[in-house]
Formats: sequence, structure tokens, C-alpha cells
Amino acid sequence: MEKSGDLIIERPVTKNVEKRRLRKEIFAWTLYDFANTSYSVIVVTVVYAIYFKEYIVGDLTISLGGWVRNPGDFLWGLGGSISMAIVALSSPIMGAIADYSNRKKRFLFVYTMACVSVMALLYFLEPGMIVAGLLLFIIGNIGFEGALVFYNGFLPQISTPQNIGKISGYGFAVGYVGSLISLLIALPYATRAFAASDLSIMRPTFVLAAAFFFVFSLPFFVLVKERIVNAPAISGNYIKAGYQRTLQTIKRMREFPEILKFLLAYFIYIDGVNTVIYFSGIFASTTLGFSMREVIQFFAIVQSSAISGAYVFGYLTDKFGPKKTIMITLLLWIVVTIGAYFTHSASMFYVVGLVAGVAMGSSQSASRALMGKLIPRGMEAEFYGFYALMGKFSSILGPFTFGLVSILTGSQRYAIISLLFFFVTGLILINRVNEKVTYKRFVL
Repeated sequence: MEKSGDLIIERPVTKNVEKRRLRKEIFAWTLYDFANTSYSVIVVTVVYAIYFKEYIVGDLTISLGGWVRNPGDFLWGLGGSISMAIVALSSPIMGAIADYSNRKKRFLFVYTMACVSVMALLYFLEPGMIVAGLLLFIIGNIGFEGALVFYNGFLPQISTPQNIGKISGYGFAVGYVGSLISLLIALPYATRAFAASDLSIMRPTFVLAAAFFFVFSLPFFVLVKERIVNAPAISGNYIKAGYQRTLQTIKRMREFPEILKFLLAYFIYIDGVNTVIYFSGIFASTTLGFSMREVIQFFAIVQSSAISGAYVFGYLTDKFGPKKTIMITLLLWIVVTIGAYFTHSASMFYVVGLVAGVAMGSSQSASRALMGKLIPRGMEAEFYGFYALMGKFSSILGPFTFGLVSILTGSQRYAIISLLFFFVTGLILINRVNEKVTYKRFVL
């Protein structure tokens, strides 16, 4: 085996050496999931989502045809939509560049550091700094979501078609453990903020979450080695090459019909999943009257079901196939959506939340595994770029629609029940995918 920078040029090795190397890489890969969920739970789902609406936006109101509304939901959804649009438009090209240059890990590091830096900067926000708060959220979300394109691209490298579901499930399960720990770190600050009726006490949680993300992502960059693939030799501009390859892939997408079918289904149902993630904390706070402390306690409990869901469904994915697993999780999401609409008590919301936790971990894990099974070898980052394209473009519509329906009707319940469309339609479309097909890489 020869090394070149942070790359590995593969040579024949003994089975024991290969197994030890893969175990270390799988551990480091899942640890990145453990690290990055500190952003998703502290910034996107729980603390900053509520902090932005109630502390940064505060009591600001606007008049709409005689109705007076707080624009917090709309602005939060707008920030999510803008960041997702940028990631969606750039991901396939950036993924193609990474595949050509064999530098997925370097791209991952840059996006990760952008996200970590933004998390720390949230500490300095004050009430009324709406534009700054929105811009930081957009940049941080681009860093987080963009990094996943390259991170997911390593999954086929460290797995086989026989265990890809299990390893993907491991990643999400360990990730939700990271979410739980992040919430437990934030809980004392939430308790003090509740007692003092002062959300500014929550500010240190952003710095702690940034440190958590940075420290626990480091093993990935040390232990996971990037394999050189037999990409066509490119001299000169990688950006131009990535752009050309992306266009060529789009033109030849008809050669990958099952990937197209899956991406269409994923486009629909993941919109509902991402919208729930974006607004569940705000829904609990605004509609059900949860305090910040109660929201954190609620999500800490939900993480337990998410951990078990990702872990158990990871095994089910390998046993029954990712397609059937996704269909089961979509049925769970339908139950969650209807349950949330009719929820009027904390106890009922806890039941809905526990089911949502199982559905969340398993649907994301099985989707990543199904995409990994269908992707031609050597085109992982590029096709995970298209995977991100579908997920992020769909996430433009969901949060925007939720925020718009909320501000127009004055009720988040009408917004939540609209998500039924995404889960029911996704269930119908995913049933048309043949997950047993395999594709070979094409070259320009």
C-alpha cells in the first residue's frame, strides 16, 4: 500500500490488515455523525430555532391585510430555504470536482470548519440583529448540509452491499447519542434561562456545541483515508471539469432509471422529514407552550427512540432491504403527522415525539443506504451530490410553505397537517423502485 498525502493507493493487503483498517475507519466515520448532530439539534431543531424567534426577532410584528403576525416562523423557514437552495445548486458540481480530484476529505474539512465557526459566532448575537442572525444561520446550514455530500460519499468505501444498511444505521444511532449529549450539556443553561426568564443565558451553548463538533470530527480526518479511484486524468480547471461532468451525468441520467425513481421519491418524502426537523421545537414552544427547558427535555427523550430506531432499522435494512424499510418509516411519519395535528397535551406530544424519533433515524439511514447501493463505484460524491440536490431542493419548499401557512392562518396545526401530502406521495413513489439493480460507472 502506497500513501500520497491523505490518499491511499490500494495494493493487495492481508484480510486481517484490511479488517483492522476498516474497523478504524468505520469508527471514525460514525464519530463524525456523533459530532455533527450537535449542530442539527442545538441550532436547527431546538435551541437556536427558538432563540432566533423569541430572542432575536422577539415581539416584532407585521401587518398582513389587517392581520398582525409575528414573522419569526416565516423568516426561519426562509433562512432554511435559501441555504438549502445554495447547497442544492452547488452539491452535484462540488461532488463531481471531489470525485475527479480525489479530495472529498478536504472539501469535507472546509465545509465542517465553516459550520463550526458560525456556531461559535452565534454567541455574539443580540435582540434585533435579525439580518445577522439569519445570515449566520444560512452560512452555518450551508456548511453542515454541504459537508454531508462528501461525508456520505465515504459510506460505499467503508461498507459492502451486505452491510451498508447496518453501517449507515450505526452512523445515525451514534449521531443521536451525540444529540442527546449535546442536549444534556444545554439543559443546565435552559434551567437557568427559565428561572431568570432570560434566553440570553443560552448563548454559551452555541460555543460548547461548536467545540463538541470540532473535537469529535477530528478522528475522521486522521483515520479515514480516501481511496484513489480511476477517474479520467484532468489537467487544469477542476471546476470546469466538475461542471462538464455534472452536465454529462444529467444528460445520461436515463441510463440510471432506478436512481431517478428513487431520487424523485426521496425529493417528496424527505421534504416532510426536514420540515418536521426545522419546526418541531418551534411547534412545541409556540403551539403547546413548552419552555426552553421543557423543549430540551422533550428532545432528549426523543433522541432515545431515534437511537434505537436507527440501530434496529439498520439491521432491518440489511435483512429486508432499504426500500421496505423506507416504506415502513413513511407509514410511521403519517401517524406522526396526524398525531401532531390533534395533539393538545404534553403527554400526547411525548408519544408522537417518540414515534417521530424512530421514524427520523430510520428513514434517513435507510435512504442513505439505498442510494449507496445504487451508485456506480467511483461516482459516490457526485451522485450523493444529486442526492443532496433532491433533499435540499425539496427542503426549499417545505420550510417555506410551513412558515407561509403559519403566518397566513395564524395556526401551526394547519401547517403540520399539510405534510401528509409528502409522506403519502413518497410512499407511493418509493414502491416503484427496484433496489436490486446495479450500475457501472461511465466515463466522459
